[in-house]
Amino acid sequence: MNWGNELATTYQRYGDRIGIVDADGPHRIADVLDVAAGIARRLAGRGLGPGDFVATIFHNSALAASASYAVSLAGATEVPVNPLLSSDEVAHALACTGARLILVDGADRLPFDLDVPREDVRGIGAHPFEPEGWPDVDPDAPSRIVFTSGTTGPAKGAIHTHHGRWTGTLMLRASLPFVPGGANRVLLMTPFSHGSSLLTFAYLAQGASVHLLRGVDPALVLPLLASGEITEVFAPPTVLAKLLDAWARPEHRDLVPKLRTILTGTAPLTPLAYRGAVERFGEIVRVTYGKSEIFNPITVLDPPETAAAYAEAPAEGLCVGWPATGVRVEIRDEAGTRLPRGETGAIHLMSPHLSAGYMTREGRKLRAADEFHDTGDIGFVDARGRLFLVARQSDMMKSGGYKVSPDEVERALAPLLPDTELVVLGTPSDYWGEIVTLVAQRPPDDWRARLGPALDAMTSYKRPRLFAAVETLPRNAIGKIARAQLRRRLMETHDLVETPRPALVAKPALVAGPEGDAT
Repeated sequence: MNWGNELATTYQRYGDRIGIVDADGPHRIADVLDVAAGIARRLAGRGLGPGDFVATIFHNSALAASASYAVSLAGATEVPVNPLLSSDEVAHALACTGARLILVDGADRLPFDLDVPREDVRGIGAHPFEPEGWPDVDPDAPSRIVFTSGTTGPAKGAIHTHHGRWTGTLMLRASLPFVPGGANRVLLMTPFSHGSSLLTFAYLAQGASVHLLRGVDPALVLPLLASGEITEVFAPPTVLAKLLDAWARPEHRDLVPKLRTILTGTAPLTPLAYRGAVERFGEIVRVTYGKSEIFNPITVLDPPETAAAYAEAPAEGLCVGWPATGVRVEIRDEAGTRLPRGETGAIHLMSPHLSAGYMTREGRKLRAADEFHDTGDIGFVDARGRLFLVARQSDMMKSGGYKVSPDEVERALAPLLPDTELVVLGTPSDYWGEIVTLVAQRPPDDWRARLGPALDAMTSYKRPRLFAAVETLPRNAIGKIARAQLRRRLMETHDLVETPRPALVAKPALVAGPEGDAT
């Protein structure tokens, strides 16, 4: 493969179009690639190319896109790192990959020092992009190392090959419910080191544009969505909830969104969140399922299909759609035996753009060519071939000898508190094994009473026995609830009273702490 040849058509065909709008203003596609060519030439001058690892640490910006393109042009392997990670997490990613250089935006002050040399891309001049002169790369060599959230231990770097990365971008473009063109501009607010980069590359490859913001600032986002300049937005459920909450405020109620499509993924979209989105935006929500090991799309529900799925009678899980082209989904039991449709088990995947394995501090662990990926998710495939997510294996609880899905409990209780975010997790217990625990973020004073009818109707072993109210719920770098961190926080600030009717009692010194009280 040769990335110079791959990007030539984008440059020559769409170079004069606006490709990226960021805090510095609009950038033509040609300008983004000219900057990339300048950075790539600097990498080559440092002796970096095929077989070398280069980290990129950027907030959302045109420079982030240029740096990513540059590493590919040079034939090296990119290690994208979220600048919001802690210094230990960044150091871990660098140690796993042996990155020889870090590309940064000198206008951003990173809150940590690292032993790996840095290069400020703002100090590198642009160079006119030419298709020729860039190295050929082995299609099976690593192209991008994407680190997981590390929910079950230290983060692992999923190895995406050059061919896998190219295939994933192509499949993403092919699975969109429209063909992006010069009239399309998607708003991206999640970290460029994750899903935002994929959509950026897919849009620019077809002459469309992206608007990159550093996080979700409703004061900026809501007027943008009402301006008509934005045609699509990528909004995971956490982002969508924040926007809907902001829109309910008096100062924003007169702003009318003008969107064609809401793209959502990274976490299941609850029926409550979907109804809220439809009330504000209409039936324009498109659902996908993705993992760090296998980029979107794994499964897809286009807006009419999403509306139909959420109109059905509630099922055990949440529907995330049909497998995309080339994706194979298998549901397996604990022994690894494939289960028939309708039966719930572990979700396993195979695809042309599945990662080749992992990088850890202990070295590389490559996947066999015929080896499926165990997602760590629990689900089933219905009679129509659609995948339903039930829970994550790592989140499943075992209380009194029974397995309990936190997602199932959350779905049963959420309608009673539509304005409160609820999280269910297991608290370790000598008596119960784990105690089903319900944590609410800033609930109303009468929240326990309002949950009464739903609690009474639940199967006894699924019913929460511990309740906690907190000011904020901890999240990982891409906005997902960090259940393990929340569990640790509760154990640090509260004592568990082990009785048939257990209780969490706040430790005296922390009763008035910032994370709220629990009873």
